[in-house]
Amino acid sequence: MKYPTLCSFTFVVSAQLCAAESDKWQLIDNFESGHLTQWHLVDTQNETDPFVENPQVTEIRMEDNGNHYLLKKPAQDGIVGNRKALSYLELPTSIPVGETYTFYTRINVENFPNNHAFGLSNQTPVNIEELAYNAFEPTLRVTDKFESNGYKNTGVFMVKVDSDDKYRQYQNIINPKTGKDASVMEEGTWYSVWTVINNAPLDDGGQSYDVYMQGGEFDVQTLVYTSADFRMKRELPLRYFLSTTNTGPIKKPYGNGGLAYDDMYMSAGVNLSSPIDSN
Repeated sequence: MKYPTLCSFTFVVSAQLCAAESDKWQLIDNFESGHLTQWHLVDTQNETDPFVENPQVTEIRMEDNGNHYLLKKPAQDGIVGNRKALSYLELPTSIPVGETYTFYTRINVENFPNNHAFGLSNQTPVNIEELAYNAFEPTLRVTDKFESNGYKNTGVFMVKVDSDDKYRQYQNIINPKTGKDASVMEEGTWYSVWTVINNAPLDDGGQSYDVYMQGGEFDVQTLVYTSADFRMKRELPLRYFLSTTNTGPIKKPYGNGGLAYDDMYMSAGVNLSSPIDSN
């Protein structure tokens, strides 16, 4: 897909165009309300031993500057066995089949080791809780865990790709300046992520997404992956934001490092403006 040139604030006309694009953003959640009453928080594979009820940590925290954000961990440090800590929220607008939308959020790795995935789902709450990872369509991943076959993830931001190898279902994003894998995500650093989601049918070239990123090694907004794959390709309207995290099994835990989220927005079409710069 051919994308429009990124907005430049060098000229007044360009600034006006960017302002128009910024007006199209629709808030999902920026956590300034101080509550999570619209969120569903469920632990669907709680194998903690001794048993801990509702072990996931999903809570709003505040930075020194007064900004609120969401921190998600599979459990408090030292607690293992919470294998599927799901948190999901209905989108303000569903993304119909045949449409392209842009999903924006900021993320911040509290610390490694960890294992996190987030994205959008076209399933109902009942099905999300039953399917867990298979409820995802566009999926983004942060982890440095070992896979069951011994492969070690590095902590580079990842996207979902089709693969016959069950242990290599994700691909590291690319730094286009080097043509190689991007660097490991920096702990304590906010990254802006734009996910351009093509929910057209597979036969029409859809069920795929592109990812842009700014933060860490990327001083400016950068296209870091093109044509990542929806996980299931169900060709249904996307209705929920979904995130999950996993301590790993009791005998071989991954680690309970947290991932912070903030400023979740969505916009019809390809929108590469910043929803927060205009606020």
